[in-house]
Amino acid sequence: MGRPSGPSLHPVAVVGLDCRFPGAPGPDSYWQLLMSGANAIGERPASRGPSAVPGGFLADADAFDRSFFAVPTAEASAMDPQQRLLLECSWRAIEDAGMSPSRLARGSVGTYVGSMSDDWMRLSIAAPDGVTPRTGTGSGRSMLANRVSYQLDLRGPSLTVDTACSSSLVAVHLACTALRAGECDIALAGGVNIVVGQVLDEIYAQAGLAAPDGRCKPFSAAADGIGRGEGVGVVALRLLEDAVRDGDPVHAVILGSAVNQDGRSNGIMAPHRASQREVIATACRRAGVAPQDIRFVEAHGTGTPLGDQIEVLSLGDVFRDTQGVRKWPLAIGAVKGAIGHTEGAAGMAGLIKTVLALRHGVVPRSPAYGEENPRLGLARRSMELITEPLELPADGCRAGVSSFGMGGTNVHVVLETAPQSAAPAAASGPCAGVFTVSADTPRALRRNLRIQAVDVAGRTGDELARLCWTSNRSRAALPYRFATAADSTEELASRLFAGAELETEYAEAGEEPVLAFAFTGQGAQYPRMTAGLYEGSSVYRTFLEEASKALQPYTVTPVHEAILAGDPVIHRTGTTQPALFAVEYALARTLMELGVRPAAVIGHSIGEFAAAVVAEALDLADAARLVAVRGAFMQQLPEGGGMLATRARPAEAAALVTDEPAVGIGALNGPGATVLSGDLAALGRIRARLEERGLACTPLKVSHAFHSPLMTPMLGRFERVASRIPGGRPRLPFHSTVRGRLLAPGEELDAAYWTEHVSATVRFEDAVTSLCGRPPTHVVEIGPGPVLSNLLRRIGAARDIPALGVCRGEGSGPREVGELLARLHQDGLDPAWDTFYPDAGKRAVRMPAHAFSTEWRSWHQQPAVPAPAARPSGAPATGPDPDRVRQGVREAVVMVKGGRHDELDDRLRFYDDLGFDSVMLMELKYRLEVRFPEIGELSMPEMLSSLVTVESLIGYLSEQLNAAVAP
Repeated sequence: MGRPSGPSLHPVAVVGLDCRFPGAPGPDSYWQLLMSGANAIGERPASRGPSAVPGGFLADADAFDRSFFAVPTAEASAMDPQQRLLLECSWRAIEDAGMSPSRLARGSVGTYVGSMSDDWMRLSIAAPDGVTPRTGTGSGRSMLANRVSYQLDLRGPSLTVDTACSSSLVAVHLACTALRAGECDIALAGGVNIVVGQVLDEIYAQAGLAAPDGRCKPFSAAADGIGRGEGVGVVALRLLEDAVRDGDPVHAVILGSAVNQDGRSNGIMAPHRASQREVIATACRRAGVAPQDIRFVEAHGTGTPLGDQIEVLSLGDVFRDTQGVRKWPLAIGAVKGAIGHTEGAAGMAGLIKTVLALRHGVVPRSPAYGEENPRLGLARRSMELITEPLELPADGCRAGVSSFGMGGTNVHVVLETAPQSAAPAAASGPCAGVFTVSADTPRALRRNLRIQAVDVAGRTGDELARLCWTSNRSRAALPYRFATAADSTEELASRLFAGAELETEYAEAGEEPVLAFAFTGQGAQYPRMTAGLYEGSSVYRTFLEEASKALQPYTVTPVHEAILAGDPVIHRTGTTQPALFAVEYALARTLMELGVRPAAVIGHSIGEFAAAVVAEALDLADAARLVAVRGAFMQQLPEGGGMLATRARPAEAAALVTDEPAVGIGALNGPGATVLSGDLAALGRIRARLEERGLACTPLKVSHAFHSPLMTPMLGRFERVASRIPGGRPRLPFHSTVRGRLLAPGEELDAAYWTEHVSATVRFEDAVTSLCGRPPTHVVEIGPGPVLSNLLRRIGAARDIPALGVCRGEGSGPREVGELLARLHQDGLDPAWDTFYPDAGKRAVRMPAHAFSTEWRSWHQQPAVPAPAARPSGAPATGPDPDRVRQGVREAVVMVKGGRHDELDDRLRFYDDLGFDSVMLMELKYRLEVRFPEIGELSMPEMLSSLVTVESLIGYLSEQLNAAVAP
């Protein structure tokens, strides 16, 4: 396929789509219907009016997941079903584009909707008391686009287009124009049509346009008119260059389009050959495409004899092969034969069919309605009807879509196959990923888990990373969440199925977690610690090498090489301390890059140095120098010291070391977790005394007696080094294990602090208790294994706080990081998912869109308002009946808000509990005036002052009625 020749517009990518048409609740089933060559024409449901004429009707057109969109019952009931369908379809089209609808909120996203039906408005105003403040917002045509923009918080242009049958394809043209003009960054273009009344049936019949059997038969000898159809479709559009840059999926490309009008022709409803010819030629010219390069055209194809004839003539005018340059006849088809004429959505039905055909590389055959109309003369005009699936060239092709409005507004769009550069990247191979699913209720979560599980079960392992990334990027983070790390699609499918069948109830995610980072101390090290993460995460690798570079002036071998070599030298304290510092710095920075940020820090012994860097009390270079010198000086001390883990209480331990000046309390880690440190002989004596009392003791495998009096010889040397490094004040709450408390504002981590740190007791339990004074929601252990996590579970103040690790020990890698992200996401965190995946994994793939609930349903039924009881003529004025006032107010509130009368509590607040807004208040005022005509018109300012609770409004109405009947 050659490139466009001549001038061309900026190409626009179709990056997402969703649709519902007769017999097809989604794009995949729509494609299956089209490829089968069948039609979805059936009997008219009773809800569409008393007509025996068949048509193409949607199932579940009355269903709407109103709770998902937080639409109150009364408002949802007043909404035109077209609004409801568009909302759900727009959400799913955005997801199909690999984007999260919630992340597009407040963005420059345009909304362009084509529609020509006012049926719902007519039915609404015909009902008793049908006109309410919700009539405009629920039924107004302009609200179709505005509703989508409002509910999804899209801030670009928002307009509904009505050019009759060409409305939705004109919406596409306007959306592309807006993208090219920079009026929006992303555009939604859609069309919708629901047959509620029978006005158009009558118009078509009287104009001689209606097919008696309700079936469109495009280009057939049996063509005898229009058969009506319903549908909704939305495409998400971006400039192609932007879509390719950001890795968006590209289904097809719109090269150009044109719109014109018949003007004063041979009749406002009659098709016009010259205008159709001109709009097609103009679209090709703007697209930079020669007519002979168009392989097929999705025609307007209504199945009216005159309409088909004029359209074929205009196509022949443009595409006739007068110079013998076409490689094949122009293939034409029309989707109306399968689903009926969907009127305002007709152009969208044809466009989505064409996009799917270009994506699949084959054009579906048109439903067979007998012989081709011989009067059309297709062959002599270098055209052919698509009667069998048409295979498209392997290197892509171009196509056109036409849509012609009943009033003379014509539109044509030229598309081509998505470029190879926009096709999915080559398989990245198996790697860890985190798959996320969320919903607004536990039941909805389970429903969507089942759907995703079935889809994943049919996937290959090479798709895992892209599947997970797409689930993270293209789904809103809703209150009820499921997240899991997985190394294969088989494992992922199994976990999804298990999640769908989970017996315990899912908990709401809640607010974003408040995290504390706990940095591990010496003793957690092991050869090749975090090697799997170094190999599998470029982010971690970068930060570990950064720390290693900062330590390089003070080490013989680069620290990251010493870590990865698997050499037992890692256990020599001169290597251990720099290695642990480097690992913990890299782990913390990696998590922070992933959006996991601490609100407080705590560090155990050597872990305080990485904690100080994260809290910005030390910079990396200064911390690296302190750690390296500290480890080297300790390594140079004579061996012969040791450490003893005991179950002694702090007071017992203090008594034990009183008589042993060469022993100190090394660490107070929690109840029954006291470590003594010092001279080996002295520790032996203490051990014997403890065992006599029945207290277990365990000697620790260490080379020196850390945090003991035996560290004294190095203190002067270390202080001289530390004094040359400026002290810093932590910018995060720093719970010191030297002080056993939260450092006060202005308290510095200076040379005196770090010198004391060498030999002082590690007061871990006290520091944890301090941390829990304003408890975090989670503690994340920053270290090569779960050491502090186990200690935290023994400390009463921290016992109920989840302690999570980023590494589980030997063999840890990206999988463990993924499991941490999964847990935190379920609990309310929205990580920076892009950082977690390799570049090859960051390509969107198609996956099932959100499955909305169909439980709530509403059709054109407006609740009748009971007429107010009239006071008999001449009856004496009396005070208001309290029961009548209370009942009238409650009925009015329920009618405005929705719900059941017996669920309304008089103590509920209008704004905070019932969710009233200005439109609802105006409707409430109107309904109260109808119920209590004796008070006349209510003063809104006075009424507002009483609108605290239902009970206060009842009191206000009682006062007004008293005043109204007073003599």
